Amino acid sequence: MGRISTFHFQPFSAKQLQVLTWWCKTSPVSDKNGIIADGAIRSGKTVSMALSYILWAMSTYSGMNFAMCGKTISSFRRNVLSFLPAMLQSRGYQVKYSRSDNVLVVTRGGTENAFYIFGGKDESSASLIQGVTLAGVLLDETALMPRSFVEQAIARCSVTGSKLWFNCNPENRSHWFKRDWIDKAREKRLLYLHFTMDDNPSLSKEVRDRYRRLYTGAFYERFILGKWTDTSGLIYPMFSNEKNVVKRLPEKYERFIVSCDYGTVNPSSFGLWGLSGGVWYRTAEYYYDSRKEGMQRTDEEHYLQLERLCGKAPLKVEKVLCDPSAASFIACIQRHGKFNVQPAKNDVISGIRRVGDMLSEGKIKFSDRCADIIREIGLYCWDNSAAADKPIKENDHAMDDMRYFVNDIYAPKDDFFVMAVDRR
Repeated sequence: MGRISTFHFQPFSAKQLQVLTWWCKTSPVSDKNGIIADGAIRSGKTVSMALSYILWAMSTYSGMNFAMCGKTISSFRRNVLSFLPAMLQSRGYQVKYSRSDNVLVVTRGGTENAFYIFGGKDESSASLIQGVTLAGVLLDETALMPRSFVEQAIARCSVTGSKLWFNCNPENRSHWFKRDWIDKAREKRLLYLHFTMDDNPSLSKEVRDRYRRLYTGAFYERFILGKWTDTSGLIYPMFSNEKNVVKRLPEKYERFIVSCDYGTVNPSSFGLWGLSGGVWYRTAEYYYDSRKEGMQRTDEEHYLQLERLCGKAPLKVEKVLCDPSAASFIACIQRHGKFNVQPAKNDVISGIRRVGDMLSEGKIKFSDRCADIIREIGLYCWDNSAAADKPIKENDHAMDDMRYFVNDIYAPKDDFFVMAVDRR
């Protein structure tokens, strides 16, 4: 990891300063067992939490092991390690990061500590953190991690004086972390701080307004207002025929991609997406409902329809993104050797958020001839009976293929940092 010669901090907000100083001996809450920071996206909580965590560890211990955890190691690198080493180096710390061992070694004077990076993506992740003795743990995106992983990480903090650091965006009101940790913060002797975008002084009014336009419904309440809110009603209320449906398609395109949700008894839905002027258009689709038609189609018959769909593109189709559970159909496409087929990323809730983002910004649009996806998008609803965020498993086949596509091409804008770096 390269040396950053100069680093300029922007002033911290009052809320960020609370995060940075709560553990100091002069603080009235220094005896707390840990801290929880939740609230809106882009509110500056991640930056202040990560920096404060390292400063606390380096001022309290030497020769100890610590953990820093994200939903995945890759997301932690992106969300935290993209700025943290530069911030520390600017304050006189020496930082060495071993990507192979996933450990950040921080040194200053005679003090040195090791910060191990873990990902808590599923129930099996809990075993990865077993056996290590920790003096503290930072959990970024806590609400997205399995409870078993979080509890295992906490259990490893057995060094005297160890503290817990939790950072997250809100989910539904019945989420286990809200129920068992935020609602019981006082009982567990934890400092609880709630953030809004106004707590990030680096965000301009223009940027804040842009984020406010991106979300509606429950996601607006969660990501903009920072509330723990249950989902209900339509999943894509931001969709409108006026903004997202076109009668006339562009004449020129730069790329084409196909997304496939494969079904035998359930419907199959394939979408042809073309990029033109920064907007992705669903130019054509194939939708086959075997129940409605009274006959199932074979893999080869579906493949023939895939070829016909791709033949409508004026350019070569770059890739075919396929339902990862459709192993036989993926193998069928591979046998023919004509298309680059890839198993799609099937991250449902994150995918739904990304689709909503692109719909709100007008980055995806649909030909008015794509009747099946337009029909489904007006019927796609949340399951209000579920304990966690979950769509009703009806009218969701074109919705799934659209999500596969968006998960592949989605590129969020990263404008949430509270600092700038001079590279000379």
